Amino acid sequence: MPVMGAARFERFFRTAASLDVDKSDLKRYDEFLDRKIHDLFVVAKAAAKANGRDVIEPRDLPITKGLQERMHEFLKLDEDLEVVPLLEQLLTRPPLGIALSEDTEARLPAIAGGLSVALAQAFKIIDPRVKNPGAAEWDQVFRMFELLL
Repeated sequence: MPVMGAARFERFFRTAASLDVDKSDLKRYDEFLDRKIHDLFVVAKAAAKANGRDVIEPRDLPITKGLQERMHEFLKLDEDLEVVPLLEQLLTRPPLGIALSEDTEARLPAIAGGLSVALAQAFKIIDPRVKNPGAAEWDQVFRMFELLL
């Protein structure tokens, strides 16, 4: 990630949950985002196929109430932080053998942003005093998300 992008994401984590992250954390974040977006698409592909479609529509994505709320929080944060362009660069589309509709494609930055807000807030749930999450905290948060998404 370019230095300007890294600085913007560091500011995002400070704003979203008062966390100080560094470059090694940003690598973990990128891994988290790739995994969770892939997981969402696996479920969405099954939903689209079950409905006789070969295109993933937004309604196929398993967006929970909590994730929807985090997406709204992200969009408010992004007005000041302008993270969406960086998320668009980071987002990889998993090779699932199915197309995405334009609407689905357009929602990806907000979904990734909602996941990012949830991730940042999860650190504070695990340990409200954490300022600079280490490998142990990242592992705990990853395990928590694996249970849910």
